Amino acid sequence: MSHHPSYTMAALAATGGIAGFARTRSVPSLAAGLAVGSMYGYAGYLIKENKDYGHETAVAASVVLAAAMVPRAIKSGFKKPVPAAMSVIALASGAYYVKKVIEYS
Repeated sequence: MSHHPSYTMAALAATGGIAGFARTRSVPSLAAGLAVGSMYGYAGYLIKENKDYGHETAVAASVVLAAAMVPRAIKSGFKKPVPAAMSVIALASGAYYVKKVIEYS
């Protein structure tokens, strides 16, 4: 069941990248959103198929997403809802998957 959060995060990250591109024509937002979404999607696949490094891949995707969003949220003073929400979600997802990595170690 731990693949469901990864697939949800894949959809959120990809949708966020597409929305960022649609709003500001930011190609880096599109590329980053699709890349992080792909990482989460691949992690979900690995977890679902019970293959190695699925949870670790999800942790890596969470770190990448948090590294991009937390500074933006801080810079805006947490007044912009998308960076603030994505920061919290990325940190929560990362914590969840770190817990899973520890459980399976």
